[in-house]
Order: sequence, then structure tokens, then C-alpha cells
Amino acid sequence: MEIKSSEFVISNTDVQKCPEGNLPEFAFIGRSNVGKSSLINMLTNHKGLAMTSSMPGKTLLINHFLINKEWYMVDLPGYGYAQRGKKQRDQLRRLIESYILKRVQLYNLFLLIDSRHAPQQIDMDFMRFLGENEIPFSIVFTKTDKLSNRQLTDNIRAYKEALLEEWEELPPVFLTSSEKKRGREELLVYIDEIIHCS
Repeated sequence: MEIKSSEFVISNTDVQKCPEGNLPEFAFIGRSNVGKSSLINMLTNHKGLAMTSSMPGKTLLINHFLINKEWYMVDLPGYGYAQRGKKQRDQLRRLIESYILKRVQLYNLFLLIDSRHAPQQIDMDFMRFLGENEIPFSIVFTKTDKLSNRQLTDNIRAYKEALLEEWEELPPVFLTSSEKKRGREELLVYIDEIIHCS
């Protein structure tokens, strides 16, 4: 897939105010500071499309970007940012869950995981929530350029082994680096296949 156009459409805190119509949506989510905005900018070749920040937890809204006038890339708030108060964390959780559970246009959720870390309980719990609600999702490991090949292989294996303790089969897994543009073609081909097979 070649991305010829990408444009910001709307930000909101209410799933009812998401764009009307039935264009496919592919949403991106992960813990705060996982590199979500950088990945979206890399995929679209549009450097300032999604706002990146040195401060984790900056995205507090559902952000829709229209791609090739044909489908939406959706930037969801990050979860698990400990410095937020409980009230705001609960608000964000409700916002995320309402989008994931109610948005019929959602074709696939890309769950971003920082490849530098061992399996985190918060990510495992989130995947369990997705599985229990039959939400189609894929795992996207980010920041793979920050590790040696050996470290990366060991970390990915640890995650897969942890997942297989609960899952009969693994969701699709992608390895990415926003700096090196690793995984860009694989992700776009995957999105293209989902759009044209549905």
C-alpha cells in the first residue's frame, strides 16, 4: 500500500462524536511513552501528523486521521500512566473501552509494546480484555533499534512464552522502529489485506 494522503480530521472524548460513515478504522494503542505518535508519523511519512512529546501520557483524546480518503488511522490515549490521578485514569479507561467495544468501524487494534522491556502485567491484562471481548488485534513491538539482535530475540521470545500460557495461538506480531522505518511495509501490507478481504 502506498500512502498518498494523510490528514487530521477530528479529536474528541466521546465515541459518539467519531466520524460518521463506515470507512474502516485501524486504531493504535499502548502504554504511555511507547512511541505511538512516532510510529503513526513513520507509517504515514507525515512527520507532524501525530503530536509527539517528551512527556508521556500526552494523548488524552481519540484522534482520527484520514488515509488516502479510504480509511482512518486512529490514535487512542495511552494507558497506565502512573502520574495521573485515579479519576483521570478511570476517565481514560472508559474512553478507551467505549471506543474499542462500541466502534463497529474498528477493523483491527494495533497494541504497541516497548521491545526493551520484559512482559508487563498491564499489557497482559489489556490483551486479556481484548480476547475476552473478541476484539481483533495485533502486537507491534516498538523501538527495536534500541536493542541488539540477541536482546530483541530474547525479549520477543519471553513475551510469546508468557502469552502462550493463556492463549492457544498468538495474534500477528510486528517488529518496528520509527527511526529506521522498520516494519512499515509489513504493517501497511497487513492493513491493505484486511481492507480488501473484508
